[in-house]
Amino acid sequence: MSDEKVESLDWSAWLDYENSSFNSLPESPGVYKMHIGMKILYIGSGNSLKESLQLSLSDPCINQAKRYSYALTSSPDTVKNQLLLEYRSKHDGKLPACMEKI
Repeated sequence: MSDEKVESLDWSAWLDYENSSFNSLPESPGVYKMHIGMKILYIGSGNSLKESLQLSLSDPCINQAKRYSYALTSSPDTVKNQLLLEYRSKHDGKLPACMEKI
């Protein structure tokens, strides 16, 4: 189990899907948030950020996202769970919009 804290993550700037290239994304493990109109749609993780982000866009709900941000971490699933707990605590126990159906 990692001791990495959500607060210590070094998040990228919000990147627009239209103006960014997935080719420049790291293939390192990490977490990411997908965003539209001031709302987080999805929080994801993977052992390859590049691959995980690309795969997640095949979901029609997630494909609505306009921007994303990511952070590298050696324990992406643990950090994703921490991010979801934090999100739920701030949003009356609800998950991000595209995760409610999961």
